[in-house]
Amino acid sequence: MVEDVKQRRSGQLGRALTVFSSNAHAISAYSTDERFTKVMNSADIVHADGQIVVWASKFIKGQPRIPERTATTDFIHSAAKVAVKNDLSFYLLGGVEEINRDCTEKLKDLYPGLKIAGRRNGYFDESEEDAIIEDINASGADILWVGLGKPKEQYFAARIAPKLENCAWIVTCGGCYHYIVGDYARAPLWMQKSGLEWLHRIATGPRYLIKRYVHTIPHALSIVLRKDISRRLRRQ
Repeated sequence: MVEDVKQRRSGQLGRALTVFSSNAHAISAYSTDERFTKVMNSADIVHADGQIVVWASKFIKGQPRIPERTATTDFIHSAAKVAVKNDLSFYLLGGVEEINRDCTEKLKDLYPGLKIAGRRNGYFDESEEDAIIEDINASGADILWVGLGKPKEQYFAARIAPKLENCAWIVTCGGCYHYIVGDYARAPLWMQKSGLEWLHRIATGPRYLIKRYVHTIPHALSIVLRKDISRRLRRQ
C-alpha cells in the first residue's frame, strides 16, 4: 500500500488499484453472477477476508496456500497505523451518515495524526457519482475506502478507478465502519484465531446478514468441494 502510494504520487502508477475481498458471499456470487465474476477478475488485488478462502487453499491440491485470513476489519487498523507513519491520507465512503461520521472520529481518536481527507455516506445514486469523484479528487486522498456492501462496492470501485487522480488504492470494506464504532460486535479473539468468526456473526449480526450467511456459506463450501473433486477426477 505504501509503495503504491509513493508510485502514484511520483507518476509511476498511472491509476488507482482496486483491492477486493473474497469470502463465502463472494465465492457464491462469483459462481452465479456473470457480472460479479467479471468485476472480481478485474481486481488488482483480491485478499482472503473469509476463513473459507484460507481453508480452501489448504485442502485443494495444486493451489498456493494462504497462510491466514486478512479481515478488512483488522486491515483498516493496520493501514491506519502505517498511514500515520508515512503521511498517507484516507477518504471514507459508505454507511449511513451517523456511522460514517462516528467512524471518522473514532479512527482519528485511535490514531492521532491520521489524515482523513474526506468522507461521505453511502446513500447516493449514479447521478451523483461525478460530484463524488470530484470531491475525492479535490481531497487528495491516497486511499479510498468504499463500504457499500457486495456487489455494489465492487461495481462502483471498478467504475470510478480510471477517474481518480490521486488515489493509489480503492479498498472495498463492506460493513467495516460499523465494527470500528462498535455498532457490530467482533467475535472473541479465540473465535477469530480458530476461523469461527462467521459463526459469531450469524449469532449476533443483523438479520439480513444472518440470512446471507445461512445461504452463502453452505453454497460456497459446496462450490469449493466440487472444484476439488473435479480436479481429482481429471487427474485420474
